[in-house]
Amino acid sequence: MAVSSEFLWALLGASLVTLLPRVLPLAVLSQVSLPEWLLRYLHYVPVAVMSALLAQEVLTVEGAWVNPLSNIKLAALIPTLAVAILTRRLLATVITGMASMALLGWIL
Repeated sequence: MAVSSEFLWALLGASLVTLLPRVLPLAVLSQVSLPEWLLRYLHYVPVAVMSALLAQEVLTVEGAWVNPLSNIKLAALIPTLAVAILTRRLLATVITGMASMALLGWIL
């Protein structure tokens, strides 16, 4: 199976476009001392991003709000969130979420 040069250039370009936005900020910011107020602000960014992604996935379907009473994802979120808060273990949280979705899908 031969690989064309166009494919290799496309692969190289896609790799650079994926890698540069991740590596450049890390390389630059590792050499700079950031102010304390900025570090405090950046501390909350992962939580905010995860919350936004989670809310969009759980509360909407194809851009429309889902009725909370018939929302299987919202029902599965409750035990998953409880396990995440109590154990703070990613594997336990993922397994609980998967088991909750499977069980609720099977029951309903």
